[in-house]
Amino acid sequence: MLKTIKSKYLLFLLSLILGTFACKGYNYVKLRLELPTKATVQLDKYSEIRLVNFLIKHQPKGMDLNKEIRDYLQFELSKQIEQKVTQEDLLVKAEETLKDKDFWKNQASGQKILFLTGTAEYKEEVRKALLRREKRQFEEPFSSTPKLAQRKFYSLILEVYLIDSTTGEIVFHRQFKENQFYQNKNQTAYFAFFDLIQKVKPKLFRRLLGGQRIQERYLIR
Repeated sequence: MLKTIKSKYLLFLLSLILGTFACKGYNYVKLRLELPTKATVQLDKYSEIRLVNFLIKHQPKGMDLNKEIRDYLQFELSKQIEQKVTQEDLLVKAEETLKDKDFWKNQASGQKILFLTGTAEYKEEVRKALLRREKRQFEEPFSSTPKLAQRKFYSLILEVYLIDSTTGEIVFHRQFKENQFYQNKNQTAYFAFFDLIQKVKPKLFRRLLGGQRIQERYLIR
């Protein structure tokens, strides 16, 4: 009996508190702030950024993914930094090579260079889905038959390594995963790659170069 009375009292107290807050009706303003972010790598310590071959795990047939990645990063980095950004056809045969300090120290002859490399996996597939049209007012009462539609789906997994040539140490390592759907079933892998790498760029460059990051805050009044 005592437990029942206590339970009823607690329920009454809880409902009273919730009702008080509900009636008060807080107002708030949603703000978008640009917050500065620090670069995770001091690029000015190096005389050159050298892009070497990426280890390609998978790519669409007929596409040279390694070339597309290096050409894009070289062009975009060259616009952002003063150091030379070059390419070298240095073959990375396995993921273990990325962590082999002696291998990287032997590639630059004592120069203070930052190697940019990594792994990449780019896949395309056609997915099928049943699409049902929404029923509108004054339309026939019978439901429409779902239609089978095809969608092109692309996924890019890019793992980036920055390696100091004098120590062989990895000074930056991060993986980026991006996906993109297209209604156009004739969409090409080359076009989709550009959309995907454009998503990677701000995330990667913000860590390499610093910059502004937009965050949302709520101001209660």
